[in-house]
Amino acid sequence: MKVLYHYDVGPWLRDRLNRMAQEEGLKVAICSERDHEGFLEQMADTDVLLHNLEPVKDEHMAAAPKLKLVQKIGVGVNTIDLESAKARGIAVCNMPGTNSQAVSEMTLLLILACLRRLPVFHTRTARGDGWGWPPAMQDTLGEVAGKTVGLVGNGSVPQLLTPVLKAMGARVIFTKRGTPDPAMPEWVDKPTLLAESDIISLHIPLVDETRHWLDRGAISQMKPGAILVNTARGPLVDEEALAAALSTGRIMGAGLDVFAEEPSPANNPLFKLDNVVLAPHVAFFTLGTLERSLAVASENINRLRDGRELLHRVA
Repeated sequence: MKVLYHYDVGPWLRDRLNRMAQEEGLKVAICSERDHEGFLEQMADTDVLLHNLEPVKDEHMAAAPKLKLVQKIGVGVNTIDLESAKARGIAVCNMPGTNSQAVSEMTLLLILACLRRLPVFHTRTARGDGWGWPPAMQDTLGEVAGKTVGLVGNGSVPQLLTPVLKAMGARVIFTKRGTPDPAMPEWVDKPTLLAESDIISLHIPLVDETRHWLDRGAISQMKPGAILVNTARGPLVDEEALAAALSTGRIMGAGLDVFAEEPSPANNPLFKLDNVVLAPHVAFFTLGTLERSLAVASENINRLRDGRELLHRVA
């Protein structure tokens, strides 16, 4: 059975994949996400695709007559053509919970970096611009303590974040799709969360109903001077409206690990703002996440080979 890992890998991961191949009796190939032609060629005899971020389209599945499983390394499957997979009888599985610890820690990191304007201080210090802070920044530096943090979603990442934020002195509220649970006193509706939150952090999947969840109208309802953090999916936010709000100071800052287009073009207006903290969709990426993810992938490969029910099948 051939397993194709579609991502750019370093020495640690390459060694781990080679060990998995030896232990499980598999043929494991690695293809960079930037090698589009090589990916199509590799798919010709691939049985299992280990997928990260680069979209898996109908043309890729059409080029893979042996493909039986697309195993998402992570949770979101919006980059996989699920209808094509269903039509071709290709199973699609994800890995809920494997990256939750990493994403929750990255979310907290982005919150703190925004509150303390870390990119500005890093740049000033590295340039040798002296110590202290620009006077204009004095009233923009904050702490988590005393803030209201609005978490959009109530999955594993918000559940990990909530006790940490409370321990730091924050009030935590949340909203989610579907019917609210009356047993959850911290639940509020969307307008209330937008109006009361000093910090809003997004943790919902990208589906038709959540695209541009934070659009121009929603941004106008946010508390003046609030901070936005997004470690979920870029299209949840109207980037043009966000850039405008950040430029005028309507929103104090944003911590962004995801973007509407990935890789995002260098002329993205968000990249030119000093009140934005940026990361290239790596919130999920730690050695801990990789260990947990490869364990799930290995289990599903064995289940596929044995004809057993797959874990976390979404299509």
